[in-house]
Amino acid sequence: MSGYLAVLVVVLIFVVIFQIAKASEYVSILKGEKKARQQTNRVNGFLLIIFLILGLIGVYYCNDILKGKIVMEAASVQGKGIDSMIMTTLIITGIVFVITQILLFWFAFKYQEKEGRQAFYFPHNNKLELIWTVIPAIALTILVAFGLRHWFRITSEAPKDAMVVEITGKQFNWLIRYPGKDGQLGRKFFKNINDANNPVGQDWEDQLNKDDYMATEMHLVVNKPVKLIIGSRDVIHDVGLSHFRMKMDAVPGIPTTLWFTPTITTADMKKKTDNPDFVYEISCDQMCGSGHYSMKANIVVETQAEYDAWAAKQVAQYAVAHPAPAAAPATPTAEAPAADTAHQEKVVAVNDAKH
Repeated sequence: MSGYLAVLVVVLIFVVIFQIAKASEYVSILKGEKKARQQTNRVNGFLLIIFLILGLIGVYYCNDILKGKIVMEAASVQGKGIDSMIMTTLIITGIVFVITQILLFWFAFKYQEKEGRQAFYFPHNNKLELIWTVIPAIALTILVAFGLRHWFRITSEAPKDAMVVEITGKQFNWLIRYPGKDGQLGRKFFKNINDANNPVGQDWEDQLNKDDYMATEMHLVVNKPVKLIIGSRDVIHDVGLSHFRMKMDAVPGIPTTLWFTPTITTADMKKKTDNPDFVYEISCDQMCGSGHYSMKANIVVETQAEYDAWAAKQVAQYAVAHPAPAAAPATPTAEAPAADTAHQEKVVAVNDAKH
């Protein structure tokens, strides 16, 4: 109830202010203060022109000093194409922005209220409406076509030599699974999920699962395509790969895919950014709950030799879920008692000899 009262009070305040402004305008007209209003309009017109000039200078200055500092270069082949598309979009929309803003502020100055000037009533013009409808429609259609081309490229079938990595989102972390030497991921079934030893629900009766292994971070080979198979255990998440200019929804029950080719190793990116702590990150770009902010994982881009050395150290999840039974303690053999008796007799004989 208090919320409604607060809204009502705000509305009433705006109504009172509006009525006071209208009353002031009427009083000004009755007192013959038209010239004072025109003088105020001239001052406002000049201020708008100054604001326009300073604003354009500020836009140029910010772009000049921040160029290349806010967004680092794309670290994938597909990302470079997406960056090029974004730059094209910014150039086109930037030109339109500058032209329309200059006209907006200039018209406010040029067509200010003056003695003897009357506003021209211009309700309709087919030619103008055709121009400002068709040209933007064509421009936007071209930009959309560029975007669809990149979208179809990253969601199409990956190259045959591409790595395969599965990434599954759950509140609030990422589960990463690799196929073993066979290069194929085994089946999953949601009823098999067990956070202790089977976090993605692998079907242990499927032989392809015997060499699949889980990882806490994603390892990729530089200049080698990688296909991501993306899913979710609970709510909708989103695999965000900002350094590679990629993102894809992780939807429960509906696997999604994308593929890309990383071009810069983590070690090289540390040198490029002059940041020894640099890491590629997987973020969740879809609000997924109270722990959304902490849902991330690291990506390591490395050479083939470094990747092979890392993969050789990984333990199959099947072995984690089915640890080998501990070896039973050795039982004494039949000869053991005899050996112990002979030893005791020898000790007794030695003691007798001493005495």
